[in-house]
Amino acid sequence: MEIKILFDKEALDRSLYRGWGVSFLVNETVLFDTGENGRWLLNNIKNLKVDINKITTVVISHDHWDHTGGLWELLKNREGLKVYACPNFSSSFKRKVEKLKGRLIETEKFTEITEDIFITGEIAGEYKGRYMPEQVLVARTEKGLTIITGCSHPGIIKIVEKVKKDFPDMKIYLVFGGFHLIDKSRQEAKFIAEKFKEIGIEKVGPTHCTGYDAQMIFKEIYEDDFIFIKTGQTLEI
Repeated sequence: MEIKILFDKEALDRSLYRGWGVSFLVNETVLFDTGENGRWLLNNIKNLKVDINKITTVVISHDHWDHTGGLWELLKNREGLKVYACPNFSSSFKRKVEKLKGRLIETEKFTEITEDIFITGEIAGEYKGRYMPEQVLVARTEKGLTIITGCSHPGIIKIVEKVKKDFPDMKIYLVFGGFHLIDKSRQEAKFIAEKFKEIGIEKVGPTHCTGYDAQMIFKEIYEDDFIFIKTGQTLEI
């Protein structure tokens, strides 16, 4: 299975836009999040020679501008895309998807959206003292499970443990995306990285809102099994 990094805070070369938020394309057809800016996302799609017509499905992790920002331009160019959202996303988000003729699908529970690609459905999180629903994407391959996160507002350990309950007999090969440790202490980040090792997670790719200090802690603990995530990269899982 192949994952292309279409948008993140770092890029492999200057032809690619970078910024806040993430966008990851799985097996050419399933897009997880859309970054902060539609024009930038479409530029990267073009420059990375991605066939936009093969994208059939968009999964939005949570209803924040840096994860939904590219969706609107994408829908203008790909009318009829399936858009998976949590039931408790804002009504304005849902109305806008429908206005742009996207096929809104609200996922409360664990769901297989295509062969060997799953979403958790809504997981309860918190942001600035308010309820924040979020979902993550899970890919199943011969190497094990790959968990792809947007911002991990419910807590990255809570998310991993939720996935483990859904797949009790499978190892976790890779966890990557935003871990939202940017405002956590070094001690908290180290505890989480060590917990990853204890759980048996083989590789990690913390990026976006993880924060530089927390990324370096994961790098120290995971050494060669740490992956720097950059726009333009392709991961083989």
